[in-house]
Amino acid sequence: MITREQALVLLKKYLRTKNLQKHSYAVEAIMRATAERLKEDPDLWAITGLVHDLDFDFTKEEPEKHALMTVDLVGELLPEESVNAIKAHNFEYTMQIPQTYLDKGLIAADAVSGLIIAAALVMPSKKLADVTTSTLSAKFKDKSFAAGCNRKRIELCQDTGLTLEQFLSLSLKACQGISESLEL
Repeated sequence: MITREQALVLLKKYLRTKNLQKHSYAVEAIMRATAERLKEDPDLWAITGLVHDLDFDFTKEEPEKHALMTVDLVGELLPEESVNAIKAHNFEYTMQIPQTYLDKGLIAADAVSGLIIAAALVMPSKKLADVTTSTLSAKFKDKSFAAGCNRKRIELCQDTGLTLEQFLSLSLKACQGISESLEL
């Protein structure tokens, strides 16, 4: 399997937008925390989260290619379960139906990262440290807040055995733990 250092080289090569890189760091942190909570392989989950959107700068106008190009770029460097999860996070186009905890965890982490970052950006301080789980839960329920954030994708966390509240809490803590990298 690819190392984190190798993944970071690829990330910086293919994701040229700083915000997309930060998104990848957030998903990586959430995936690691989720894996640890579920007693899964945290390194595998974290790497999967880190590289899941490598192709986004190239496929944002062609969503049917998203994830497939990433698999072409790194598929041989990752185990099959990671490749399947990357495809599954764009299941609407790839037809890779999410089945495993890893698949569903990646979909949920991908979506919740946006909600967490949006919640931080509306705080007066614009800092993750000022976001609480109850604030995040309220923002989740407010459909007008971060309207582009797909709440159904976040709710897939429940298919892993975590409650929504548990997932929001561990995801927030994971992002707070890398707040310097996220510049929040």
